[in-house]
Parts: sequence; C-alpha cells; structure tokens
Amino acid sequence: QLQLVESGGDLVQPGGSLRLSCTASGLISDDMIIGWFRLAPGKEREGVACITSSDGNTYYEDSAKGRFTISSDNAKKKVYLQMNSLKPEDTAVYFCAADTSNGCLRIGSRLIPTYDYWGQGNKVTVSS
Repeated sequence: QLQLVESGGDLVQPGGSLRLSCTASGLISDDMIIGWFRLAPGKEREGVACITSSDGNTYYEDSAKGRFTISSDNAKKKVYLQMNSLKPEDTAVYFCAADTSNGCLRIGSRLIPTYDYWGQGNKVTVSS
C-alpha cells in the first residue's frame, strides 16, 4: 500500500510563486510515475505535470509549460511542483498521484488521471 501526502498550498498573489510537495510512504516500486493534477471549482480534473522516478523524464500540460517545474528527490521519496507566475485561474485543489509505470500516461497532450494512488489534495488560491 502506498500513501501520498501533499503540502505547501497557500494563498498567493497573482505573479507569485509556491512550491508543493508530495511525500510518499509505504510500498514503493522502482518504476513509478508521479503526476500532479488539479481540480478547480466548476471544472473537471485536469493534469498539470508528470515525472518518471526511474529516469526523471517529465511532461507538462500546456497550462504549466514555462511556469511550473516538477522534480523529484528519490532519497527523500518526495516530488515537488514549483509554481511560478501564478494566475487566478491556477486556483484549485492540487493532487499528487502515483502508479507503477515506465512512462507518463497520456492521450494526445492530456495526462490520463488513471493512477492507483492519490493524495488528499492541497489548496492553492491565487488572488489579490
């Protein structure tokens, strides 16, 4: 069983930055993918970014490209999402998710939210 816990969510002004953390515990495979997804009020869940633990390959959806950076520290069993130049439309509950895979899963440019393990979510509010 794998458990994930997100932290770092806060209220931030437009243009500001935040770093979210996802900490894993329990049974961890050598080959895993960790994705960041978000759920905004009135919208469907959407992918943000993904990273593979084995080789560090990353993938970003268009909304995150150039502003967000996903990274991992395998020794600490943590994955981070650095968010810069935040916009009001980035306001959402952010979830990290994990699964055993050798690559991030997507259809076209969209990440697929079919991960077996999910954190409880962490709220990010971008407002003046």
